[in-house]
Amino acid sequence: MKVTLEQWRMLKAVVDHGGFAHAAQAVHKSQSSIHHAVQKMEQMLDVKLLEVKGRKAYLTDAGRLLLRRAEQLLESAATIDALAESFHAGVEPEISIAVDQTFPPDYIGSVLEQFSNEYPNTRIQLYETVLSGAAEALVKGQVDLAIAGSGVSHFMAEPLFTLDFMAVAAPSHPLFDLYDGVQPLLVDDLVNFRQVVTRDSALDQKVDSGWLKADARWTVSNIATSIEMICRGMGFAWLPLTRIRTLLDDGSLRLVPLQIGGSRRMTLQLYYAQHSRVGPGLTRMAELLHQCCE
Repeated sequence: MKVTLEQWRMLKAVVDHGGFAHAAQAVHKSQSSIHHAVQKMEQMLDVKLLEVKGRKAYLTDAGRLLLRRAEQLLESAATIDALAESFHAGVEPEISIAVDQTFPPDYIGSVLEQFSNEYPNTRIQLYETVLSGAAEALVKGQVDLAIAGSGVSHFMAEPLFTLDFMAVAAPSHPLFDLYDGVQPLLVDDLVNFRQVVTRDSALDQKVDSGWLKADARWTVSNIATSIEMICRGMGFAWLPLTRIRTLLDDGSLRLVPLQIGGSRRMTLQLYYAQHSRVGPGLTRMAELLHQCCE
C-alpha cells in the first residue's frame, strides 16, 4: 500500500495552517480523518513526519524533505487537472501565430504575457516573418493567426493599425552632404549609396518591396539587423516608425529629406486561418491584439 496524493495534500494542509483543526476547515474534512491520515502515512513510511509543540504542528527534518518532493507531485497533478479542465472547455492546447517583423516587439510581448496569465496551459508557436512570409504560413496551414500587410487573399482579416515606413540613415552618413538644407533630395540621388533591405521570409514565392534601385544593396533577414546597420552608418533604409521612433528622437537616426517617397504607409491586418473554427483561446488572443493596437 502506497501513500496517496490526497494524504500528502492533508499533510501539507496541516503544515500550511499550523495544526489539525485549521487544516480540517481548509480542506473540508474532519479533524480526526486528517489526524488518522497523517498517522497512517507515518506507519507506511516508517518515518516520523510531524511533531506537535504546544498547539502547532511542525515538520520533522525527514518530513520537510519528503513533503518538498511531494509538493512537486501535487503541483504536477494540479497542472494536469487544469489542463484537462481547459480541454473540456474547448480551449486550444496550442496556438500558432505568424507576426510580421514590422509589428512592435513590445506589443506582441505584452499580448503574450497577458495571454499566458489567462491561458497558462496553451502552448504558443510564434513565427516572426517578413513580407509574404505570413501569407505563406497561412496558405500552408502552419498558423492559426497571422499579422501581415494587406493582400493575403482568401482569408478573413481585421485591420489592426496603420504603419509608417520612413527613409532614414545615420546623421553622419554622406548622403546628407548632398542636402543643402533647402532643396529636398530626389530618389535618384540615392542610387550611389548602399540600401539595406530585409529579405522575404517566404520559401516558395518571395516578393520584393519598395525602392530597390541602389547600385550597392545589402539584404538581411531581420529588421533588427537592418536597424543596427543603419545606425552604424552602413547604408540607408525605409524602416517602420514603430521600431525607430526612439532612435529618431535621440538623434541616432535622421530622416532622409526626400522630395517624394520619404515615407510609405501600410495597414497591418489580423488574418484568421479558419474563421469558422475559432476557439476561446484564439478569440482572446485576437481581442488582446486589438486592444494593444488601440
